[in-house]
Amino acid sequence: MQRKIIRTDSRDWPDARMKELFSEGFPEFITADRLVKEYVGRVGAWFADWNLTLVDDRDVPVASGWGVPIRWDGLTGTLPSGYTDSLVRAVEGREQGVAPDTLVICGAIVTPSLKGRGLAAEILMALRDGAREAGLARVVAPVRPTTKARYPLTPIETFMKWSREDGTSLDPWIRTHQRLGARILAAAPASQTMSGTVTEWEGWTGTVFPESGDYVIPDGLALLRIDRSTGQGVYREPNVWMRHT
Repeated sequence: MQRKIIRTDSRDWPDARMKELFSEGFPEFITADRLVKEYVGRVGAWFADWNLTLVDDRDVPVASGWGVPIRWDGLTGTLPSGYTDSLVRAVEGREQGVAPDTLVICGAIVTPSLKGRGLAAEILMALRDGAREAGLARVVAPVRPTTKARYPLTPIETFMKWSREDGTSLDPWIRTHQRLGARILAAAPASQTMSGTVTEWEGWTGTVFPESGDYVIPDGLALLRIDRSTGQGVYREPNVWMRHT
């Protein structure tokens, strides 16, 4: 099957196609990151070159990946705090005229029925190749480990060290990056912060929160903190920083 990479904004995609592509991507509460909402419009307008879609020979989108360019000196201690901070740095860097030298791969997704066929690796490689062609010196990614939701009580610093007998990560999404030559750099314990009212959280998760405290939530990589006195809930999502060669 012949596939090709195109810029996502180069087509007006049918809603049904995009709904299928993103049908199993992220939990509903992922949109509750208020800082992302503040910056995402400028990200979409300014960094469309880094929002790519993989289409098959029928011109159907089968995978998508996106990233942002930032300035980073290559030191682990100066990495962005995670996904959200990467968007902020990219936008503010452009506004300030700072020349980027690093691509942050922010995410990738594959049509659920086509998982396991190497499509995620294809879109990651397309982003990585694009960074090289653009003269960017480094490629990093705040990886959202897909199986971390099974261990929400485990600190991300511990989880990211878990490995299989062959030495690769216990987590399949981290392994996908490892197979492309990426290595783990550091934990990003608060890569994103999602906040909302208790009512909103109950709607997003289908769970009732009768009193203040920490709760395990469906698809949550960490615990949700509910404060009934303020009527608010806050969830900080951990990621794992990885660097591609």
